[in-house]
Amino acid sequence: MINLSSKARSALKGLAMNVDPIFQLGKESLTPEFTKAVDEALEKRELIKITVLKNCDDDKNALAQTLAERTNSQVVQVIGRKIVLFRYQKDAKKRKIELEH
Repeated sequence: MINLSSKARSALKGLAMNVDPIFQLGKESLTPEFTKAVDEALEKRELIKITVLKNCDDDKNALAQTLAERTNSQVVQVIGRKIVLFRYQKDAKKRKIELEH
């Protein structure tokens, strides 16, 4: 797992502004199926946004951290009811996002 510099995190936040949420986290919270779907999406997209619905009682920051650990990704930000995660594509040739370290 990489540690994002503040410059890299800032660049990812900028990119995330134009990304629509592709998952909604509700009262079921983090099921193995949800985690697997997020993992697959990170493999394809690298940067994803998740909406935490109002019926989800869990702490958004804790959810983001747990999801990042389970998918080996980085929490870019948790803002309002949105979680933004990032993980490099394993195949360097297929990477869509390049960051300075």
